[in-house]
Amino acid sequence: MLKYKRILLKISGELLGNNNSGFSRDFLDFITDEIYYLKKNYPIDIALVVGGGNIIRGNDAQKYGIDKTTADYMGMIATVLNALALQSILESKSLETRVMTSIEIKSVAEPYIRRKAIRHLEKGRIVIFAGGTGSPFFSTDTAGALRAIEIKADVLLKGTKVDGVYTKDPFKFSDAQKYDLLDYSYFLSKDLKVMDATAVALCRENRLPVIVFNITKSGLIEKIIKGENVGTIITSSHTGQLQF
Repeated sequence: MLKYKRILLKISGELLGNNNSGFSRDFLDFITDEIYYLKKNYPIDIALVVGGGNIIRGNDAQKYGIDKTTADYMGMIATVLNALALQSILESKSLETRVMTSIEIKSVAEPYIRRKAIRHLEKGRIVIFAGGTGSPFFSTDTAGALRAIEIKADVLLKGTKVDGVYTKDPFKFSDAQKYDLLDYSYFLSKDLKVMDATAVALCRENRLPVIVFNITKSGLIEKIIKGENVGTIITSSHTGQLQF
């Protein structure tokens, strides 16, 4: 019995490459193999939202004197490049895939239409949402939350390099403690940085659970859809604000 049957997986662009170095073939193969295994073994719908940080980040572009709005649009275009790369590799593994963008690029991807996206999922296709929200000043985390809500996903999976949300940066502080369960409001009040606050607020308003986990470890998504405890769950907690 699966706990989650329709998932939206948010993958940060930094995982697809390192320090604006383009693409990591190892990670692209790893994540597409994970998705292949899930689609071939479980009756689940999978949607993806991908960032663009391996190519360019809006904040970094500003350092070169580029206007903030223009920089954000450059970041959105970078997410399309990543989506096309993922689509190509997924399809080389015989998985039917569609890329849908919030900014119109007819030659390479479909425009985002909510009902059409849901229909693709119902037909067993993997849908990759690119272009962020289509507007500047919003992160791809927010795009992930928005699309997850629109397609009625059961959960938003935020894939990172760490195994959950911590009280402080675990790479810098040895006494950092990992949260197993976090309330949306507590997360926002503590200004925890692992996920964009706008995205978490959207999930709170729509009661969409978020799971932050280490996407670089094999088999964790399988455990999540089965309901096993993985990473940190951000949800509405009625028994307390947090749990270590």
